[in-house]
Amino acid sequence: MDILSRWVELQDFLLKGGPAIWAISALSVLTVALILWKIWRLSLMGAWAGQTTERAVRLWEQGRPSEAHDLLAKRKALRATVARTAMAVRLNGVFTEEDGREEVSRVAKNELARARSGLRALELIATIAPLLGLLGTVMGMIEAFQTLQEAGSRADPAALAGGIWEALLTTAAGMAVAIPAGVALAWFESVADRAQGDMEDAITRILTRNRPSASPLPHAAAE
Repeated sequence: MDILSRWVELQDFLLKGGPAIWAISALSVLTVALILWKIWRLSLMGAWAGQTTERAVRLWEQGRPSEAHDLLAKRKALRATVARTAMAVRLNGVFTEEDGREEVSRVAKNELARARSGLRALELIATIAPLLGLLGTVMGMIEAFQTLQEAGSRADPAALAGGIWEALLTTAAGMAVAIPAGVALAWFESVADRAQGDMEDAITRILTRNRPSASPLPHAAAE
């Protein structure tokens, strides 16, 4: 019975809010889906796991390049992918210094693009949700004052107040969607920025060291 009453309240809320509430409701569902998808995506990319890459870079700095490369050989995390590419470039010796940096930069940009995918959608939602709410409120206020004008001297203040608070529902709903979207956007951007900083650090430490004495890895650059 409680579930049924809540469902009736939700339907009443949607009917009172008008088209703007329906649009905001759709955005709320999309926001939740995007946040959950992004968390799952970043987890698969190892956005929060950089310890193995750090160990590999330290092995590289200690003059143990084969061990460092082997440690990252089967890793698919974004930091590991970039560090492994940088190591392969140095160990193979088939790239010039400039071409090697270009190759590593290309891989790093691709990984960062994957890490930041979907953020534009969250940014758009955080921007337009409160605007939709404001639009719904303005339309509701116009309707309320039109009703007041038609009533003339027989206007009921209670009815006017009811129309105003119903119009304000859309503003509250828009902000309720925009705030979580904005917070999630800032969080995901900080995760991507941290990963970018770690990758830049690893690339610099690998490419600026003297080339280790080790046998070339014929297919390393293609891994």
